[in-house]
Amino acid sequence: MLEERKAAILSAVVEEYIETETPVGSSHIANVPGVDVSSATVRNELGQLEEQGYLFQPHTSAGRIPTDKAYRFFVDQLETPGSLSPVEGSKISEFFARSYGELEEMLRDTSTLLANLTGSASVVVAPDRDHQEIRSVQLVGLGSKVAMLVLVTANGQVEKHVIELLDETPDSILAIANAHIAALVIGKRSSGVFRSTPTGDTEVDEVIASTISALSEETENLERAYVGGTSQVAAAFEEVERVQQVLSVLERQFVVVSLMRDVIDRGLSVAIGSETGVEPLSDCSLVVAPYGAEGETAGSIAVLGPTRMNYSRALATVAVVGRQLGNRLIKG
Repeated sequence: MLEERKAAILSAVVEEYIETETPVGSSHIANVPGVDVSSATVRNELGQLEEQGYLFQPHTSAGRIPTDKAYRFFVDQLETPGSLSPVEGSKISEFFARSYGELEEMLRDTSTLLANLTGSASVVVAPDRDHQEIRSVQLVGLGSKVAMLVLVTANGQVEKHVIELLDETPDSILAIANAHIAALVIGKRSSGVFRSTPTGDTEVDEVIASTISALSEETENLERAYVGGTSQVAAAFEEVERVQQVLSVLERQFVVVSLMRDVIDRGLSVAIGSETGVEPLSDCSLVVAPYGAEGETAGSIAVLGPTRMNYSRALATVAVVGRQLGNRLIKG
C-alpha cells in the first residue's frame, strides 16, 4: 500500500498518461486537483515511485511512464467503474431491443458494438450450450443428400446444423425422422447426449443417426468466440510486429477463450500485461465480464487494448453490455 500523497500522485500520472500517451512531468502533476504540493515535492515522490517499480523514465530529461505495477494499483483503487453517457446507454439499449434472429449474428454484432464503444478489440464468447433448452426443431431438405436441422432454443435463439445424408432422401422420410428427432430432443439441453431406439425403417434411422452425429460434433465445440474491432489494434500499437502478434492471438479462439476463463477464475476483471500469461499480449490489458442467463453465468465478454487503456470506461462498458446481453438471452 502507498501512503495517501504517493497514491494521489501515482493516480494522477496514470490518468494523465492514459489521456496524452506522453511521459508525465512533475510540473503538470503539481497542478492536478487533490495533489496540492510543490513541483519539487512531486519530483521527489516520482523518484521514489520509480525506485519502487511503479514508474520508469525513458531518458533523464523526460517525464515518467506508468509500469504494469502502476496500472494494477490504479485499477485496484477504482471503487466503481466509470459511467457511460446517456447517449451511449441508449445506444446499447436500442441495439439489444432490435436484436432478434440467430444467436450467432447477435453475438457477432455485439462484438462490433463493444469495439465501437471502447475503441478496442473486443471478444464475445457464446453461451455454452448447457444453458440452452431446445424448444422446437425442423429438418429441411436442401438437396438429394443434404438437409438442415434448425433448432430454436428456449431463449428464442436459432441454431442451424447442416446434415450430410448417406443416400438420397425424400421429404416424406425427412418428415418422419423430424418427428422422432423432435420427441428425442425437445425439452432437453442442446449440449445433451442423445440416443435413439431403432424405428424399424432403415432410411429414417439413417437420417436420425446422421442428425445425432452432427449434434454431438457441435457439442465438442461448445464455446465460440466472436472478435470485433481488429482494425483498432493497428491504431493502438506503433510497432507493426506487435500488431501482427496481437492479431495472431485474436485469431486463435482456443487461446482467447482459455485466457478469458482463466482471468475470471482468478477472480479478476482486468489482466494487465504479463498477468495475461500470453507473451504477445505483454503490452496489452484485457477487461473481462461474465454475462448470465437465468441466474447462471453463460458466457463472457472482453475488450483488449494497450495497457494505457481507459480502464474506468472499459469496465463500465463491458459491465453494461454484459448485463444487457444476459437480459436479452433470457427474454429471447
